[in-house]
Amino acid sequence: MSITKRNFGTDQQGREVTLYTLENANGMKAEVTDLGAILVNLYVPDKDGRLEDVVLGFDSAAGYLKNGSFFGATIGPSANRIGGASFTIDGTTYQVDVNDGPNNLHSHMEKGYHKQLWDAQVGENSVTFTITDTDGNMGFPGNKVLQVTYTLDEENGLALHYHGTSDKKTILNPTNHTYFNLNGHKSGNIEGHELQLFASHYTPVVEGAIPTGEIAAVAGTVMDFTSPKTVGKEIRSDFPQLLLTQGYDHNWVVDGWDGELRKIAVLTAPESGRRMVTYSTLPGVQFYAGNCISPEPGKDGAFYDKRSGLCLETQYYPDSIHRPQFPSCVFGEGREYDATTIYRFE
Repeated sequence: MSITKRNFGTDQQGREVTLYTLENANGMKAEVTDLGAILVNLYVPDKDGRLEDVVLGFDSAAGYLKNGSFFGATIGPSANRIGGASFTIDGTTYQVDVNDGPNNLHSHMEKGYHKQLWDAQVGENSVTFTITDTDGNMGFPGNKVLQVTYTLDEENGLALHYHGTSDKKTILNPTNHTYFNLNGHKSGNIEGHELQLFASHYTPVVEGAIPTGEIAAVAGTVMDFTSPKTVGKEIRSDFPQLLLTQGYDHNWVVDGWDGELRKIAVLTAPESGRRMVTYSTLPGVQFYAGNCISPEPGKDGAFYDKRSGLCLETQYYPDSIHRPQFPSCVFGEGREYDATTIYRFE
């Protein structure tokens, strides 16, 4: 295992941004940056052993200072949506940024953790990024500390371990927003990828992608990925849930969730032979099919467009703060946030 680093540009304040490269004995490489604790590149062998970068992104920090699609980003303190862009904890109401219709999406487009410079510490086979956030910033209570550790192992697994604390009760629901294309980030549409989700239920939404509060069975609907199915097979269905979100962009409820690490998804690209098995300790996973990727140039001469990549964002369910029947995303005052997600390539 080797870890190297190089300059990746500068942030909004002119501070140096660094790119860290983790490489294992198989040649698999993960490149992560202290800007937004972002996964920039991920080189994975195909069925013939050829390495290719399988995540969407940009060539330098400058691209990530815009990054309207959140390529590779660590989202925080709250990923996904908060209905009405406000919430109440112990009788106190907090107003957060109104940035997605009347709702809040991914905390804040400019001040969110994905555009901040994190402190970095290099380990033997890992890089740990740490961000400190003040009480009231972006409307969220509590002096918060969040750490994300990227670890690459010799079995071609990339683990993301999160740990968060707060001195007040607050929402802590970070996620990683990497877009995967297992044929290579420059290869275009991902509708031919096969996906299996170990989730027999999902959380339906209303307009604005806010959950209704129902936990609905996927059986007999286009939301059923309990057996492997191509992403594109039913994505153009007139199923009302898909019409609301222009395709798949929903939270699936992990079967048997108990806080332990379990297999939640298998993604396969038949063309390249790459297979990614996702493990998580979290109760939900947002499968987003990249329906709204803005046409734009990416790294290494790539051009990204609608469904050039897909996301498997491990998380607490969207808008959990308003749904007492959902697992709670409120942490602080002794309840620490701790979660692990692993993307393992076979």
